[in-house]
Amino acid sequence: MGRQPELDRLTDSMLRPPAVVLIEGEAGLGKSRLVAEAAARAAAAGRRVLTGFCHPLREPLPFGPVVDALRGVGPFLPPADRIPASAGALRPLLPDLADRLPPPPPGAPGEGPPGLRLLVQAVRALLGALGETVLVVEDLHWVDDATRELLLLLARDVPPGLALVLTYRAEDLPPDTPVLGAAYRRPAGVGGALLRLSPLAEAEVHELARAALGPRATAALTRVLFERSEGLPLVAEEDLITLGERRGADALTTAADLAADLEQSEVPRGLRDAVTERLAVLSPDAAAIACAAAVLGVPAGEELLAAVAGLDAQAAADGLTEALRAAVLNEKPLARYGFRHVLAQQVAYRRLPGPRRGALHRRAVAALGAREPRPLVQIAHHTLALGDRAAWQEVAEAAADQAVALGDSGSAGPLLRRLLDEPDLDPRRRGRAALALARIAADGVDSLASAATLTAIIADPRLPVPDRGEIRLSLGFLMAVHGGDRAGFDRIEESLEELEQRPDRAARAMVALAMNERDGAGERAWQWLERAERVLAASPDEEVAAAVRATRLTFLAREGDPSVWERLEALPRSSERPEIVRQTTRALYNVGEIAVELGHDRRAARLLEESRRLARQAAIPYLECYSRIALARLDGLAGRWEGLEERLAALGAEFPDLAMAGIEQALLLGRLAAARGQLAVAYARFAEAEPYGERESQVTGALRVAAGPAALLLAEGDVARAAAVVAPALDTLRAAGAWPRAAELLPVAVEVLLAGGDRAGAAELAGQAGAGLEGRDAPAPLAALAFARGLLLADGGDPAGAGAEFVRCAGLWREIGRPYEAARAEERGAAVSAGVDRAVAGELIGAAERAYLALGAAWDAARCQRLRRELGLGRAASPGRRGYGERLSPRERQVAALAAQGAANQDIARALFLSTRTVEHHVASALRKLGVGRAGLGEALAAEDGAS
Repeated sequence: MGRQPELDRLTDSMLRPPAVVLIEGEAGLGKSRLVAEAAARAAAAGRRVLTGFCHPLREPLPFGPVVDALRGVGPFLPPADRIPASAGALRPLLPDLADRLPPPPPGAPGEGPPGLRLLVQAVRALLGALGETVLVVEDLHWVDDATRELLLLLARDVPPGLALVLTYRAEDLPPDTPVLGAAYRRPAGVGGALLRLSPLAEAEVHELARAALGPRATAALTRVLFERSEGLPLVAEEDLITLGERRGADALTTAADLAADLEQSEVPRGLRDAVTERLAVLSPDAAAIACAAAVLGVPAGEELLAAVAGLDAQAAADGLTEALRAAVLNEKPLARYGFRHVLAQQVAYRRLPGPRRGALHRRAVAALGAREPRPLVQIAHHTLALGDRAAWQEVAEAAADQAVALGDSGSAGPLLRRLLDEPDLDPRRRGRAALALARIAADGVDSLASAATLTAIIADPRLPVPDRGEIRLSLGFLMAVHGGDRAGFDRIEESLEELEQRPDRAARAMVALAMNERDGAGERAWQWLERAERVLAASPDEEVAAAVRATRLTFLAREGDPSVWERLEALPRSSERPEIVRQTTRALYNVGEIAVELGHDRRAARLLEESRRLARQAAIPYLECYSRIALARLDGLAGRWEGLEERLAALGAEFPDLAMAGIEQALLLGRLAAARGQLAVAYARFAEAEPYGERESQVTGALRVAAGPAALLLAEGDVARAAAVVAPALDTLRAAGAWPRAAELLPVAVEVLLAGGDRAGAAELAGQAGAGLEGRDAPAPLAALAFARGLLLADGGDPAGAGAEFVRCAGLWREIGRPYEAARAEERGAAVSAGVDRAVAGELIGAAERAYLALGAAWDAARCQRLRRELGLGRAASPGRRGYGERLSPRERQVAALAAQGAANQDIARALFLSTRTVEHHVASALRKLGVGRAGLGEALAAEDGAS
């Protein structure tokens, strides 16, 4: 087929899972042929190959192209007891295989289709049970939104044995829309490629001709083929087929004859004319079948083709057989028939005179309307083609309702958008369509695209006021919750007046407004909640009541109220109403995240794991993402730093449109970089997080965003800049009274104030924190307060009291489970205790140094070593100085480890309190001993560790 490099690369990816391959190319470039040949190779190598197709007029079926592909797994299925239980969620979509799949898992909908997250889990489980498998989905330019989201999530979390292959035409994608709906970057450890097919070169056309004609495919023939096809494989293949038909196998004698035949042929250049000639020689019955297939636009069964063509069964069968033999049509899966390529279908359709097209579309409407269930999407297409806009509007709305009822938002979305573009649409129908589209958009994975859709809907002046209010509420919720932009609360408040006739939605808006605690809004939080409860008293609504309950628990957790834990246990974990479970999941996440701030780390881990599990079962992607991010943060706080960067990067790639993924990645990686001495990286990471702290509606983000860079600036002696960072965060803290969530900011702020000579301000801050934490169940801020009091005592000339406070602080952090924070307290305790009790100081500095080294916190460990020398506390326990020969010394290893992480020599010098010249000497020595360049340091160190 003239694409050997692409074929080899695609085959290699299929045989080396996990892999994701995107194949892009215009119509006729041979994407399907390339995939078919590679798939044949993969199948010969023992891989299971499953294929699904996207169609422009697909009837509602949730995630249809993927489900079509999975219908072929029957021969490969292991016994049901060897298939993960989560795969049972596919039973409603694969009824023919239901008896071979496990029972539906808990939380799966009864008879309906599973939600997106549950389906992703089920598909991953089923593919995993099959072993090494190739899943091909063709023509993604026609994919529906729901299937696109499913494939995006699958591509971001590829099962170990899966090679995912997706083909598409870039020119036919919606404007400014990536093929998977969001920017996609293959996760770490996943192979694959982006293959952009271009027209064949002349040499590749020659290869194609040789495959068909053998040695008679000379340069002269290739030149004619290439000029006629312009490198389009489909056109070249059509010419080769035409030659075979015209001259017959026995007449294909010389290359010169073949070239002359093409040059003198009446077939004009290009596929259109080649297809036209093939259609022209068909018998009337075969031509009628081809015309019916062209009008239907999607592969169809023999009975439907006969009805649209107006033929009896025998004539239709004979005509179909002739069209197949003439290679005008070909057979598709499930006994369906259609054109070999969409270009050929378009040529055939455009050849039809208008009256003839109209008659065929009317027959299609009649034939499809007689089916049960009625394929409304196809009926809507044919009705629109007839120009009957009133009838089309009615059928399109019914088709969208049908798709939504089946859980197929991907088919419903385009229909609803097209309806809303109708200038004369009835206002009531416009309102229904707008609300349906808003609900689809609000539940989507890509919140940025959804927000754009909702904004456009709201701008429509023909929209009824209550409908506009409900859509504005959805937009505000997307902006504030998904996008981390508190401007969304302005949209929510604007919706209240518009929702006067819909008290349940107005109450939901009040609950959302209660969650904003910035710009003075926090003082009104309980007022909004009480207003919502008054509305509910007059107009009860169980789902909104669940939202109120979840918000009330969030407020109790914010305040460090110990009663929240018992109340949380009383929430329902299952319900026939999905919104009830959604609100329980929200409460578990909110309280779990706040529990991290409070210092209840073990309890937080349990709550967040439960919210993650429920969010996956209930198909709430953003809450699952939030839970996973918070769990990763807990791992960082607990000192489990190994592989944390990779996990965070994967989460960021999986959920690029969720603001929280970016902020947590920036804050956590900033902390890790600072601990490892990569100060430039740390500053850059903290700078990434800064805009979020300004926009986020919860004050916690602003406090944490300020703490990181302020600590770095203070450590480098830039007190003025550190104070400038801390000041607005302290204003925010005091305005919100968020003392139970001030564990990160409080000790840094007190130290900054003391360094700037404002002892009174530091004492006032510690006093306010102490009063604000009185009676609160908040171990982490209490530990931070102990650190702050230690700083004040040391500054006031009471080293013994300060040392005791730091030791108490270290014990509190250790009990919570945060070794890095405990080590910081021990290090400070050693510094203030050296003049009082050198033995205690030595123990504390040794404990801190060991903890830092165990964590990989090179900068902090080096600071401890310098402090030990400055205080004259002796060296750390060591077998004594010795020559290391060709092995790395401890200092060389320390320097090499930082260099392997990408730190520059100047950064390493600052981190380890060495001169740049000394660092250069250690780097050069390490490179010489290991026999590598700087880029190879990481592998060389890992190899040395494995050998030791």
